[in-house]
Amino acid sequence: KTPAGLLYPSVTTVTGLLGRASIQAWRKKVGEEKANEISQQAANRGTRIHQLAEDYINGDEIDVSKYTHYDAEMFEDLKQVLDESVDNVFMQETRMYSDYVRMAGTVDMVAEFEGKRSVVDFKTSRKLKRSEDILNYYCQATAYAIMFEEMTGVPVSRFAIVIAVDGEGIQIFRGKRDDYVDTLMMLRKQYDDENPVDKILQA
Repeated sequence: KTPAGLLYPSVTTVTGLLGRASIQAWRKKVGEEKANEISQQAANRGTRIHQLAEDYINGDEIDVSKYTHYDAEMFEDLKQVLDESVDNVFMQETRMYSDYVRMAGTVDMVAEFEGKRSVVDFKTSRKLKRSEDILNYYCQATAYAIMFEEMTGVPVSRFAIVIAVDGEGIQIFRGKRDDYVDTLMMLRKQYDDENPVDKILQA
């Protein structure tokens, strides 16, 4: 709910429409119980790695002995990327919204990434990703870039998706916000079409 009283869906809810069919097929294949177990494990892992990254950027003391070997290994890989590529952090884990795209969400980070002002989104994965697998991530980052400019007046034209992969190190995918605005808006329209009650509440 925005300060003006408008109800906006989350960025992840809207961009999740892209992978909905494949996720439903996967859940059917492995079974609901197994799918729920894997999904919960992945969510917990993602939360821990996000927290480690946030604490490290904030300069907080980190005791990796409190984490699993796999978490600690992932964090060491991620820390190298943070040291080499991130500078001048503008915000971390900040809630934002946009009246233009009519969405809300929490951005992982807006910073200079490899010397360019960027939305930086951290992900974890059990396997290596291909660029064509993560269009929803690109749209998420695009939404956050729009929100940041709308709320601060400072443009962010780029994004970096940083994925920590089990046993495979780090993958980094870079992109330009303007290449994905049309897809993002198409998804937003699809959400409205599928959720007429939400559309009425926002009118």
